[in-house]
Amino acid sequence: MRSTLRTPIFRRALVAVAVGSLALGLTACGDDDNGDKNDKASGGDSTKPASGVRLPKLDGESLEIAAVWTGDEQKNFKQVLAEFEKRTGAKVTFVPAQDPIINFLGSKVAGGAPPDVAMLPQPGAIKQAVDKKWAKPLGKDAQAQLTKNYSQGWQDLGKVGGTQYAAYYKAANKSLVWYNNAVFENAAAKEPKTWKEFLATAQSVYDSGVTPMSVGGADGWPLTDWFENIYLSQAGPEKYDQLAKHEIKWTDPSVKQALTTLAQLWGKSDFLAGGNKGAVQTEFTKSVEQTFTGGDQPKGAMVFEGDFAQVNIGQTKAKIGSDAKVFPFPAVGADAPVVSGGDAAVILKDSPAAQALVTWLASPDAATIQAKLGGYLSPNKNVDVSAYPNEVQRTIAKAVIDAGDDFRFDMSDQTPQAFGGTPGKGEWKALQDFLVNPKDIAGTQATLEAEAAKAYKD
Repeated sequence: MRSTLRTPIFRRALVAVAVGSLALGLTACGDDDNGDKNDKASGGDSTKPASGVRLPKLDGESLEIAAVWTGDEQKNFKQVLAEFEKRTGAKVTFVPAQDPIINFLGSKVAGGAPPDVAMLPQPGAIKQAVDKKWAKPLGKDAQAQLTKNYSQGWQDLGKVGGTQYAAYYKAANKSLVWYNNAVFENAAAKEPKTWKEFLATAQSVYDSGVTPMSVGGADGWPLTDWFENIYLSQAGPEKYDQLAKHEIKWTDPSVKQALTTLAQLWGKSDFLAGGNKGAVQTEFTKSVEQTFTGGDQPKGAMVFEGDFAQVNIGQTKAKIGSDAKVFPFPAVGADAPVVSGGDAAVILKDSPAAQALVTWLASPDAATIQAKLGGYLSPNKNVDVSAYPNEVQRTIAKAVIDAGDDFRFDMSDQTPQAFGGTPGKGEWKALQDFLVNPKDIAGTQATLEAEAAKAYKD
């Protein structure tokens, strides 16, 4: 399977905000009253709150929506669904799904009982759902919300063959480095803006007596994010798009250059908590928690990952914004990278109720509810950043919106699941092996290409 994702190509990258300093002035993101006359939901009488989103009366209707979300993420999303029920009279049941969700949905479809709507985490999964004729096109009301509330890049992520099949509800900023502020203060370390400065900061932290980096290599996917940020910044967006589609091979010199850069960090065993072998055995959750446990003597001073790391920091005693701070992934090339992830709503059983639910999820009203609850980031540009519960989240959210179309979606999520999304296989396994032995650049490239060629062919 090949992803047909097409995002605009830009040479101008987002000027990354210094989110660790928390010094930005934040502003509201716009008015949601434009275009209301085109936002009339089909099916019965409609209600129109002040925000402008129209929803039909759906008394007596029942819906199911499936997602892999658990814990607080699921709990908070259910509050969004509860408001939809209140406004429409419909009953919505959340169906917990297993990962990979595309396999879960396959079993439901085969049994004749698919959910009405599913939240899919990859453009590749959306493409699969369309190819299998599971996904249904979005109606004019959902599309009107997308046009009004989303940049073109986020709209295009939900298209297959030019048709809108998905609405992205949840985003992730996967270009962040979180750090233990007490360690930085003791080491007189500064937030780096370039890769060279990043390595110098790591050296300063090491000289102060603390291991610089905590890496969650046991899960595989954080390693793909490391590679993607370096590759996007160094090779540029055109090459990034080509590699994502396997239009260039993993044996390309640009891949060698990115792996060589990555080895500048991973090749220093003393810079990694637990060394190389320890890092590859460390789960993502532990990699975050051990950065903010132990006061100014943690196992690692910094940890790279997205805004969602806040949830794991919350499991420690560290306070975000004072004990735990964050800076954008440093620029390896001319510009700092902006890599995003996200989850999109796709209709599997078309009906006025299902269309209304996706219309609701594409509105700022729905996103604002979950934004206020924390641990969530919306790509909806008309969600006022003041809705987010702390300054760090507000600044991260502003960075995503300010990026406009100047971002690239997680590359591994665009590739076939067998290559970019399966534990112990494909890219995950190849990069885990590279973490253990960062000297084997040529061997890693050869393995990546062999695995990619097989997966894209299948």
